[in-house]
Amino acid sequence: MGLYEFNIYDVIIRNALCFKDKDAWFEVEDNHTLTFAQLKEKVDHLAAGMQNLGVEKRDRIAVVGQNCVEYFLLYGAAAALGAIISPINWRLSEEELTYNLNDCSPKAVFVGKEYQNLINGVREKFSSEVQYFSLDRGRGMFTDFHCLLDNEGNFEQVEVFTNDGFVIIYTAAVGGTSRGALLGHGNVLCTNIHSKYSLNLTEEDVYLNLVPFFHVGGLFMTMATFHAGALTVNMRKFDIVKAVKLIQEKRASVMLDFAPMLSSILEQQEISGIDIKSLRAVAGLDTPETIEKYQKLTGGNFYCGYGQTEVSAFATLSRYNERPGSAGKILPLVEMKLVDANDRPVQIGQIGEITIKGPLVFKGYWNLPEENAFVFRNGRHHTGDLGRFDEDGFLWYEGRKADKDLIKPGGENVYPAEVEKAILEHPAVKITVVFGVPDPKWKEGIKAVCQLKEGHALSPQELIDFVGERIARYKKPQFVEFVTDFPITEGGSPDRAKIMQLFGVK
Repeated sequence: MGLYEFNIYDVIIRNALCFKDKDAWFEVEDNHTLTFAQLKEKVDHLAAGMQNLGVEKRDRIAVVGQNCVEYFLLYGAAAALGAIISPINWRLSEEELTYNLNDCSPKAVFVGKEYQNLINGVREKFSSEVQYFSLDRGRGMFTDFHCLLDNEGNFEQVEVFTNDGFVIIYTAAVGGTSRGALLGHGNVLCTNIHSKYSLNLTEEDVYLNLVPFFHVGGLFMTMATFHAGALTVNMRKFDIVKAVKLIQEKRASVMLDFAPMLSSILEQQEISGIDIKSLRAVAGLDTPETIEKYQKLTGGNFYCGYGQTEVSAFATLSRYNERPGSAGKILPLVEMKLVDANDRPVQIGQIGEITIKGPLVFKGYWNLPEENAFVFRNGRHHTGDLGRFDEDGFLWYEGRKADKDLIKPGGENVYPAEVEKAILEHPAVKITVVFGVPDPKWKEGIKAVCQLKEGHALSPQELIDFVGERIARYKKPQFVEFVTDFPITEGGSPDRAKIMQLFGVK
């Protein structure tokens, strides 16, 4: 191993020594706990089993399943071997899921019991060399995951560098096709240190894990709290009644939030009367009403920030009360500039594209060299997001660039082009524009404005159901409006700005 190198497996080694018999992981569904030493032991056995399977450095392994300790062990074993893990969003449609798996071309796929029929039905679309494993013990049609642990735990050491790739997370589809963002060990380590610094994470903390591992926030917050020596209380699926009870029983102190998670917890707390004041730190995205209600009830702090998968979750993060409505201040290992269309810095108070450099910037999109050259032009990552700085250095998010419009229902990323493509597959639709509208539950909802072909009829619900069968259901529009007078530009394309001005309400 290089003298100056450090990777995620090194964190596991370090924690097994520093926090040996301290609880590292509590699996809610199985009521089972692992210490830091026990977790490392299982990672070593799994790494040996995967190495015996033929997994080598830079090979990809994919996971389609709910959060569980086996899932986390796969991250650890991949880190030990220098393999690259791709957590696949189980909310995707069959077509989207198949595309992502083919794109990362995994040597092995680990599948939770809920998704094995789906994966088995599309196996013929993948290489015959792919090996399939059930993520759950004794459950399912594939080889049991736990057979890979049946060994002495001795694996051949592999040189894994800080700059090596570690995880491919597929992002929203800008032009109708998702892109695999490759993040390295250094990216994860950078976010770990940023999170520890910003949220004051210590070994006394308890992290209630509610966000899926396929989401950059879910993965990186789990890694950060693990690195700090905190206990992870893991829920496979979000169960509001159980979540509130766990906050009290386990004295959960840290949580990641995407609307409407926190508001649901607060509503359930009101119903049950359960004490959740241990929840001292919540980071994420939510409405001012929910944030202020949480802070008043618990005395804790809500942390707001700006980020994306390509910058390893957060690039800015501050307490909400420091500057309500802002996205916080730049984190310590981030160099951020706001630039105009010619990449010239804009003045304080002016809106510009957010560009970033530093150890949090991802390694590029998998198999997309031309896209990488454009995104990384002039030595900076161009996020496609707009923002402005105030006089005190707080960032204010101002949306996406016109060519990269983005909708964020419940913390997920949805590009209008992807939804529009699915809508236009309906034989009755002539033209459509999709955009985001305010939504009290999800913070932002998806609206489609459509013009039907002459002589055709279609109800909003029929179109919503049609789209939900073709792409992930969280991407389908919640609101549909049919119009006869559809604004068109002089060039013959939909006048998106005019349409949003006219129909930008539910």
